[in-house]
Amino acid sequence: MKDVTPLTEGWSLRHGEELLEARVPGCVHTDLLAAGAIPDPFIARNETDVAWVGRRAWTYVRRLGHDSGHERTDLVFEGLDTAASLTLADRPLGTTRNMHRTYRFDVTGRTGELEVRFASAYDEAAAVRAVTGQRPNVYPEPSQYIRKMACNFGWDWGPTLVTAGIWRPVRLEHWSTARLAEVRPLVTVAEDTGRVEVRLRVERTERGRDKRLRVTAEVAGVRTEAELTGDEAVLGLEVPDPRLWWPRGYGEQPLYDLDLTLSDDSGPLDTWHRRIGFRTIGLDRSADEHGTGFTLVVNGVRIFARGVNWIPDDAFPSRITPERYRTRLAQAADAGVDLVRIWGGGIYEDHAFYDACDELGLMVWQDFLFACAAYPEEQPLRGEIEAEARDNVVRLMPHPSLVLWNGNNENLWGFRDWDWEEPLAGDSWGEGYYLGLLPRIVAELDPTRPYTAGSPWSGSWDHHPNDPAHGTHHSWEVWNRQDYAEYRASVPRFVAEFGWQAPPALTTLRRALPGERLAPDSPGMLHHQKAEDGNGKLNRGVARHFPLPEDDFDRWHYLTQLVQARAVAAGIEHWRSHWPVCAGTIVWQLNDCWPVTSWAAIDGDGRPKPLYHELRRVYADRLLTLCPDPDGLVLAAVNQAATPWRTTVTLRRLDADGGTVGEAVIELVAQPRSVARTAVPEHLVPDPRTASEFLVADAEEPAGPSGADGGTGLRAVHFPVPDKDFAYPRPRYDVTLEPVSGQGDRVDVVVSAQTLVRDLLLQPDRLGPAAVCDRGRQTLLPGERTRIRVEGCGPVTADAVRAALFCVDIV
Repeated sequence: MKDVTPLTEGWSLRHGEELLEARVPGCVHTDLLAAGAIPDPFIARNETDVAWVGRRAWTYVRRLGHDSGHERTDLVFEGLDTAASLTLADRPLGTTRNMHRTYRFDVTGRTGELEVRFASAYDEAAAVRAVTGQRPNVYPEPSQYIRKMACNFGWDWGPTLVTAGIWRPVRLEHWSTARLAEVRPLVTVAEDTGRVEVRLRVERTERGRDKRLRVTAEVAGVRTEAELTGDEAVLGLEVPDPRLWWPRGYGEQPLYDLDLTLSDDSGPLDTWHRRIGFRTIGLDRSADEHGTGFTLVVNGVRIFARGVNWIPDDAFPSRITPERYRTRLAQAADAGVDLVRIWGGGIYEDHAFYDACDELGLMVWQDFLFACAAYPEEQPLRGEIEAEARDNVVRLMPHPSLVLWNGNNENLWGFRDWDWEEPLAGDSWGEGYYLGLLPRIVAELDPTRPYTAGSPWSGSWDHHPNDPAHGTHHSWEVWNRQDYAEYRASVPRFVAEFGWQAPPALTTLRRALPGERLAPDSPGMLHHQKAEDGNGKLNRGVARHFPLPEDDFDRWHYLTQLVQARAVAAGIEHWRSHWPVCAGTIVWQLNDCWPVTSWAAIDGDGRPKPLYHELRRVYADRLLTLCPDPDGLVLAAVNQAATPWRTTVTLRRLDADGGTVGEAVIELVAQPRSVARTAVPEHLVPDPRTASEFLVADAEEPAGPSGADGGTGLRAVHFPVPDKDFAYPRPRYDVTLEPVSGQGDRVDVVVSAQTLVRDLLLQPDRLGPAAVCDRGRQTLLPGERTRIRVEGCGPVTADAVRAALFCVDIV
C-alpha cells in the first residue's frame, strides 16, 4: 500500500549567510516576517520597504532521509511559487515555472540535501518576454509572462508583494507496482438515476508493468470492479433515486462518498476518495427578443444568481486556513449569496474552499487564470498553460459546487476597447486560449459543465464583448464616471462585475495605520488606496448626494460606506426586479487580501462593512423595492422562494416631518421564482419640487428590520431628490441599552426616533475591536424604534453607543 510522508518540518530559508527557519507551506515574506527580518508589509507604508524581496532569488533547503523500501519514491509538490530549479545531493532534479501546477519528481533511492532555488519572478518574466515579445497590460507589471498569481504584482485593491516559496504542501509518496495517477468522475443525472462514470489512469513501476490490476469503485452503496491490463479504465456506477445537490435556497446539499481502490493479487496498492453530488448544470444562452441570454439552470430550474466575486483572501495565500475559508464563505452564505466567482487574477483555490462551497450550497464560477492583459500563446507559456488547465480541471471537477468554467477576465473586452488591436497586429494575445485550447480541454476532460470564453463576453465577435444585451456584462462606467442611479439605465442579461468603493472599518484602519491622524488624504490612507483616482471617485460619489465633509473624517467615513451600500443596492434592486431578462448579479467584491479602501463587502481584517448587511437585504429570497423606471415609479416584489408570496403593501407618501400626504394599500402576489411589478399610483409619487416628500412602502412579511421595535416586515423607501436638496429635519432619537438575558457579551441597542432618521447605521467596531451587529442601515419614521443586537463589545454605555451611531444629518 502506498505510504505518504508529509514534509512540513525541517526546512530552512537562506538569507544571506544565515539559515532562517522556514514554514512549509509558506513563502519568503512570511518566513522573513517570522524571523523579524522585515516589517509587516500590511502596516503603514511598509509595502514599499519590502519591495526588494520580490526581486531577489531565494533558496529553501531540507535534508531527505533514507528510502522506504518501496519500489518507487516520488517527491510531490502541490505548489511551487514559481520559477524554481531543484537539486538533490547536488544533482539536478528538475525545474518548474508555474505556481498553479502540481509537480512530481522520482527520488527513488536518493538522499541528501534538497535545494529548491527560486529565481526572481521579475527575472523569469523578463526572460519569457525576451522570447515572446512585448504585450499590453492594464498594469505596469509583467504578470502575463509568468504563470503566477497576477495580483501578486499589485492591483487596484492589492499590494505589490511578489512572493516566492513552497506555497502548498509537499510530501514523499512511497509506492510499489502501481498508483492511481488520475481520476476523473463524470457525474450526471437522468430519469431519476445518478450516473458516475469514473475515468482513471494508473502509473506503473518497471516490475509492475505487466501485472494484472483491479480497481473497485463505490458510491452510495453501489459497487463495481474492473480489471486493468493497460494503464486506463472506465468504470460506471448507477445510483437509483439519488438525492439531488442544490444551490442554497433551492434545496439541500447531500454529498456522497466516492471511493476507489487499486489492487493486485497481494492486496490494495492505492486509494482515492472524494465527495460528489448529483445534479445537472446547464447554461441557457438562447437568443430572444432582448438579445442573448445567460441563465444558469440547475436540475432543470432556472436561477437568478446572487453572486460575489472572490479574490485571494490574503496577499500571502499560504496563510489561508480551512477555518478561514469556511468563515468567509459562511459569511457569504449568511448574506444570501448563492454563487461565488473565483476571479482570474488570483489562484485556483485549495480543496477546502470548494469543500465549504459544496456543503454551504454556494455555486462556484471558476475563472481560468488570465486577467486584464494580453497573453502570449508561444512557448514556453503555451505548454505551461495547457498543463495547468488539465491539472486543475481534473483536480476540481469532483466538486458539485463547481458550475461554470470561464476562460478569462476582461481580456476579450480589452482587445476591443483598450487600444490593444493596433499594437497587437500579427501577435498572439490569448484569443487562441479562450476560444480554442481551453474549451477543447473542458470538452475533453469535463463535459458535464458549461464553458464560457470570458467575462465579459457576448458569445461571439458579432457583438461587442461587453454588450449588456448579450451574455455577461461588466458595469464599471457608473463607478468611474457617473452617479449610482445610472445603474437603472439598462437591463443587462447578466452582470458579472459591478461595484463601489468604501474604506474599511475604523478599527481596521487604526490597526493598519498606527499613530496616523486619519484623513481621506493622509499618507497611510492614500497608500492603502490603490485605485486610479480612487479618492476622487469616492468624493464625487458622495458629493452628488451630500455636502462633502471638511475636516471631519468620521462623517466622511460614514458617508463613503453609506454610498457604497446604497450604490450596490440600487443596481441589484433594479436588476433583480427585471428577472428573467437579467439572470444574475456578481458584486465586485466579497473580500479583501489586506487592509485597504476597496469595493469589498468584508474588509481585510474580516470585518463586515455596511455593504455586507445591505447584501443580506437585497439578496434575500424576498425583496421589496421602489424602482424609478422611464415610465414612472414601480413597486416590485421579488420572490426567489419556492412558494408564492402574497403580501399586503402599505404605500405612504410622507412629508419630511412624517405627516401623511397620501396613502394606499396594495395586494401583491409574486409567484415562486418570479417578480410582481406594479406602477405606483400617480397620487402617491412624491413631488420633487417640494424637496420635502418621500415614499415609504411596507410589506407584511416576517423577514427583516423595519417599522416599530425592529419591525416585522420589509420596507422600501424612495426620495425623489438628492439628500443635499431634501428638507431634512435635524434628526433626534433616544438610545437605550438592554442586556440580553444569559448572554453577557450581547446587548440590544434600542433606538427610538423622534423625527425622520434616514440611514441610521451603527459601526460596532467603535464599541470594541471584536464587536459585530446584526443589521446595517435603516430608515425610521417619527415614533418608530429599532433594536440592534451587538455582541463581542463588552460593557458599554449609552453615550459610547451614541458616538458609534450615524445617520443622514444635513444642516
